[in-house]
Amino acid sequence: MSKHYRLVVLKGEGIGPEVVEASLKVLQQVAKLEGFSVDVDYGLIGKAALDILGNYLPKETIQLCEGADGILFGAVSSGGLLELRKHFDFFINLRPVRIFKNLLDKSSLQSDRIQDLDILFIRELVSGIYFGPSRRDEDENGSYGYHTMRYHDWEIRRIARVSLQKAKERRGLLTVAHKENALPHLPWSRLVQEESVDFPGVVVEPMLVDNLAMQLVRNPKRFDVILAGNLFGDILTDIGGALVGSIGLLASASLNAEGFGLYEAIHGTAPDIAGRGIANPLGTIGAVVLMLQQWGENDAAQTLIQAQERILNQGYRTPDLAPKNQEISIGTEALADLLVHEISQLAVLSK
Repeated sequence: MSKHYRLVVLKGEGIGPEVVEASLKVLQQVAKLEGFSVDVDYGLIGKAALDILGNYLPKETIQLCEGADGILFGAVSSGGLLELRKHFDFFINLRPVRIFKNLLDKSSLQSDRIQDLDILFIRELVSGIYFGPSRRDEDENGSYGYHTMRYHDWEIRRIARVSLQKAKERRGLLTVAHKENALPHLPWSRLVQEESVDFPGVVVEPMLVDNLAMQLVRNPKRFDVILAGNLFGDILTDIGGALVGSIGLLASASLNAEGFGLYEAIHGTAPDIAGRGIANPLGTIGAVVLMLQQWGENDAAQTLIQAQERILNQGYRTPDLAPKNQEISIGTEALADLLVHEISQLAVLSK
């Protein structure tokens, strides 16, 4: 009997609807050829939800997501996403940064520095400064505001264990981003080291986050798994976009302890190009790959990876990848159609 999945789609705003619809077209094709099915339910989040249902994350959307096999997410400008992450305790945020061989020239670095680049960022996603006490106020010196970076030790320990396991499964190096010279009451280094006793094959390397940012630019291939808190992880992974050629290429999976996940590109709404049909869908399609892997549909995930590589090898590029010479500029929908065709071709070749 073929497997059946229920997927909740939250398109959001800006380029979110465009890249999500392109990714769904590709997902449905690979599902059909690999012998499983995906039913899609659509929900509202962000400004559209506020306008129609009076809340950035309405209860109807939460109820829709409960019991699903996954959530495919577009982008929002403000409101809804942080609440969604917190509600489902998506504390594990996986952000792989891998270079496509055909896009070496698109990186901000020379090709020898990023060839075979493969870094896994793990960002703690439901605590820290985005969720700590905050407010605007006023005193005798005038108006002011504050946000509080607060972590319980158990929150650091649980993401540490996930990161150590991932490092164990990869090359055995875990770099821990911290700022303990200025933030000594957030002992990421000590807590991760304590958890590492159960992972004897993993080397734990604490690194000040400002130095880490510099080393990502100087020698990114030295890194394997990088663990960071919510704020630092948010910032550091954007450097990954410069390393691989475009932030539009980067995907993420946000998981809770039960393995239920939210899948999205790491880019935002990009209002300057919304509605023009030129957004790069490969970040969201990469998120679909992560979702398929989480579901155990590894053959489908690999087919999708191969299809992307074949399309890029043929010279097709969305505008964010700055097409030049013999490269072919292409839009969102056309790229999705090409991927659908390549998936079909790969299915024929595999028979």
